[in-house]
Amino acid sequence: MKKILIALFLLASPAAAEKLSLNAISNYLNGLQTAKGKFTQVNGDGSISTGTMYLKRPGRVRFEYAPPTKSLVMAGGGQVAVFDPKSDEPTRFPLNQTPLKIILEKNVNLARRNMVTGHKSDGTKTVVTAQDPKRPDYGFIQMVFTGNPVQLRQWIVDDRTGNVTTVILGDWTEGVSVPNRLFNIQSEMKKWSR
Repeated sequence: MKKILIALFLLASPAAAEKLSLNAISNYLNGLQTAKGKFTQVNGDGSISTGTMYLKRPGRVRFEYAPPTKSLVMAGGGQVAVFDPKSDEPTRFPLNQTPLKIILEKNVNLARRNMVTGHKSDGTKTVVTAQDPKRPDYGFIQMVFTGNPVQLRQWIVDDRTGNVTTVILGDWTEGVSVPNRLFNIQSEMKKWSR
């Protein structure tokens, strides 16, 4: 809980900032190639997990959960795989059926018609709510950005089936070396089945 409060405090820093434009946010996401850092996840049931996130755009992200959680969530090859220690096989589904696809797209264009359903600022952060305009029934993602320089700080994914997940990004470094093997679902399946 302490980490969440610290992260929320960072999001509400007193420095005033102008509302970031959709174009500035799209440019930032398109320029974001790799990143690594800590995250805190708040699940819909109120449980909290922490871990390390690896990002390699387009299309790849990996969430390694710290103990006592022994799960792994990764996206690669157009798929999302959820590894649970209670199962030999991960739960898999297409990345394009998740709101996370919006962040991981090769070319992010938040100005596309019907993509953004909310765009506001409280003077310290800009919040953008977006959905796939072709598949709004797959849910939406609410992204929180700070400016100067632009940085993604948090997102909330609502899959419209009652599952709401908040990911708060801690200190993370952009432009780092992130090996492709971290996003190989087939390779990871072999490790988990041992």
